Amino acid sequence: MTHAFPSPWLFWALASAAFAALTAIFAKIGVSGVDSDFATMVRTVVILLVSATIVAVAGKWQQPSTISGRTWLFLVLSGMATGASWLCYFRALQLGDAARVAPIDKLSVVLVAIFAALFLGERLSAVNWAGVTLIAAGAVLVGYRA
Repeated sequence: MTHAFPSPWLFWALASAAFAALTAIFAKIGVSGVDSDFATMVRTVVILLVSATIVAVAGKWQQPSTISGRTWLFLVLSGMATGASWLCYFRALQLGDAARVAPIDKLSVVLVAIFAALFLGERLSAVNWAGVTLIAAGAVLVGYRA
């Protein structure tokens, strides 16, 4: 069976990018006249309801007791990092232009490459590191107000 995309992960990564772009636009409109922390809470509740519905409908519920302590730890840490990121992102959107905030937020791509190399032992080629450098430069240039 052939796929329309070279790899299934590529489809999901591109979908993630598209939804992230819509997130910035919708959030920028949504945070006007509302406290950014409250807006983040509303977003979080919506995400909880949507993800719970997907798990229920798809029959993907898993007994929490079947999950290892290490997995729980890192899922909780990931959730805490996500929450902190969202709080900061909504505050930045409330204070700045979406077209400048989103690219700076995407410096996370650069940080993921660095952290993955340092902590996960992942290897990137020289060409990959050149791309990471270009992403960093591009984000800074888009975020810069001339």
